[in-house]
Amino acid sequence: MNYAVIKKTDTANGPGIRVSLFVSGCTHGCKGCFNREAWDFSYGQPYTAETEGEILQALSHSYIKGFSVLGGEPMEPANRGTVFGLLRKIKSAYPEKSIWCYTGYDYEKDLLRWAEEGDGTVAGLLELIDVLVDGEFVEAKKNLRLPFRGSENQRLIDMKATKRAGYVVCLLI
Repeated sequence: MNYAVIKKTDTANGPGIRVSLFVSGCTHGCKGCFNREAWDFSYGQPYTAETEGEILQALSHSYIKGFSVLGGEPMEPANRGTVFGLLRKIKSAYPEKSIWCYTGYDYEKDLLRWAEEGDGTVAGLLELIDVLVDGEFVEAKKNLRLPFRGSENQRLIDMKATKRAGYVVCLLI
């Protein structure tokens, strides 16, 4: 997996000050995407053990509230194994910090179905993620006043509440 950038003090992709990883590679091709260069799976730098160490170190500061992974597309089959390994390490080292994941895939139509069909990596990711921002960016529904997302079709899914309730529970931010 390659990545485009690591932001060590991100305030745009979740609440508080966060560390964010923008992975490379996306097949959605959303019209109006803000990060078109990251569609290319070879864009940026290779993700290495040193990269992982840098992320884990950046998360060690008490003022960091959590971690966000976006892209590109973290849930692309070529990316999700590496992302899963990273999120497991983050949750183990920093259980108090929230994990947000941005994906163009739809939770029920894609991710939940893949998990139910036996994709253990997707199932594991869904267990580790606190907030899933799902849905492709839709330029016709672009709304810059929405917190933490770009278009009105995208949802901020509270994954723990969703699992408890048995239906999608969105954050009301």
